[in-house]
Amino acid sequence: MSLRPVPAPDLPSPVLAIESSCDDTACAIVSADGRVMAEATLTQSGHVPFGGVVPEIAARAHLGALPALVRGVLHDAGMQPGDVGAVAASCGPGLIGGLIVGANFAKGLALALGRPFIAVNHIEAHALTARLPGITPGGAPFPFLLLLVSGGHCQCIAVEGVGHYRRLGGTIDDAAGEAFDKVAKMLGLGWPGGPAVEALAQQGDPSAFALPRPLMGRAGCDFSFSGLKTAVAQKLAPYDRAALPHEVAAGLAASFQHAVSDIVADRIGHALDMMPDARGLVAAGGVAANTVLRARLTTIAQARGLPFTAPPLRLCTDNAVMVAWAAIETMRTATAGGLPIPDDIALRPRPRWPLSDMAARFAPAAAV
Repeated sequence: MSLRPVPAPDLPSPVLAIESSCDDTACAIVSADGRVMAEATLTQSGHVPFGGVVPEIAARAHLGALPALVRGVLHDAGMQPGDVGAVAASCGPGLIGGLIVGANFAKGLALALGRPFIAVNHIEAHALTARLPGITPGGAPFPFLLLLVSGGHCQCIAVEGVGHYRRLGGTIDDAAGEAFDKVAKMLGLGWPGGPAVEALAQQGDPSAFALPRPLMGRAGCDFSFSGLKTAVAQKLAPYDRAALPHEVAAGLAASFQHAVSDIVADRIGHALDMMPDARGLVAAGGVAANTVLRARLTTIAQARGLPFTAPPLRLCTDNAVMVAWAAIETMRTATAGGLPIPDDIALRPRPRWPLSDMAARFAPAAAV
């Protein structure tokens, strides 16, 4: 991806960022104008036999991977540690073990170098990715509607500015990515389930099985996928899993994926009604890489005369580029408001970190 530099104030640059909120260990170096100088992501494989992320395994893997990963991106960027202007890390929400490992490693680096440490909200990082130069000309303008769809999150968020967010709706049970993983397991596919289900669905008929669309047509923009997942299990009940015909498996995968896209399309339509001032629709998170879902969202946005933005596939899943960019946006917003560059060295990682907390760092009291 070629990134076009944008004007930036005199910020500590470049930013070295670490992402370790789940099972991906990532590091990146990004300049204040949004140029990605180096990036690397290590996807853990130790969870595959368990069909999902095991927090203890993830934390240990982060601990073992980070030193070499940081050295690697410094080498790729042609930099020495002292060339780093600031250090950032995801500090929540996420798996607390992984967050502690990544944040403490980043804090230690910041202290050793005498650089500011910027704590980044993982969801905010996803939200601001669309403003990274080169993805949307000039960056996605505020306000915009964010659909965050991943293995752990499924939310509609009004993004009104850096630090200013309103949650319009979210899942009342499974996240979309979680539903994909569970259906993949039922079909005897690998983990993670999203790419596996999508690949199988390409060989099936999306109208092969009648599946429910929970909450579709109801007011608001909450989501529900548990009933859809149960319906897939009921369709599979008459079959011996080991002898499941390929045509049946492919048809179920296609029908399930089509049902998910119908649900999301309906919910996004309601969310846009709730946010009439939206200047765009943005999708982020691992499930945003699904091509069928992207096509539906593009159609919805075009029908409303809005641009649709989704990051490149490598930036949909957890990555450190988005963490670095969120830190840069935070520093830029602070300095524009006459506040000092944040230094969050005392902030503790937390498994839950509501986006509503982010506005406090730009309050006048933050300058004290």
